[in-house]
Amino acid sequence: MLLARVFNIIREKNPNVIDGEKVKLTLKPPQVARIGTKRTSFSNFGEICKSLKRQEKHLHQYLLAELGTNGSIDANNALTIKGRFQQKQIENVLRSYIKEYVICKTCRSPDTSLQKEERLSVLLCNNCRSRYFVSGIKTGFQAQVGKRAATRAKAT
Repeated sequence: MLLARVFNIIREKNPNVIDGEKVKLTLKPPQVARIGTKRTSFSNFGEICKSLKRQEKHLHQYLLAELGTNGSIDANNALTIKGRFQQKQIENVLRSYIKEYVICKTCRSPDTSLQKEERLSVLLCNNCRSRYFVSGIKTGFQAQVGKRAATRAKAT
C-alpha cells in the first residue's frame, strides 16, 4: 500500500518515467557534407542545439576545441568547419558533449539546463534538482602549419 503510493508520487513528479524505464534522448544524426576540399558543413547544427536545449555558441566552441580547428555559423544555423571531417567524428564529439554538458550525473536525465554563476558553469537538473559545476571548454594545442614559412618569406 505504502509502496504503491510512493510509485504514484514518482509518476506524478516525473512524467517521463514510464513503467520504470526512462525516456532516452534521441537526436537526429548530424548532416555532414564537404564544401570543396578543405571545409566541412554541419547543416542541422541549429536543430541539434535546440533539441539539446543548449546555446549554439557553447556547442560551437566545444566542437571546434575538440576537433582542433576553427569555423563559423552561417545565417541558416549551419556550422562550417575548416578541415575535412566525417560524420562519425562529429557524432563522437557530440556524444562526449552530451555526456559532459547535458546528461545529469545523478539521475541520468537529459532534462537539464546550463547556467553561469560567478564565471562558473553550473548544470541544473530539472528532474532531481541536483546541481554541479562543469568544467570550462579548453582548447588543445594548435600547431602553426605553414604560417611561419609565409611570414618568413614576407620578411625577406
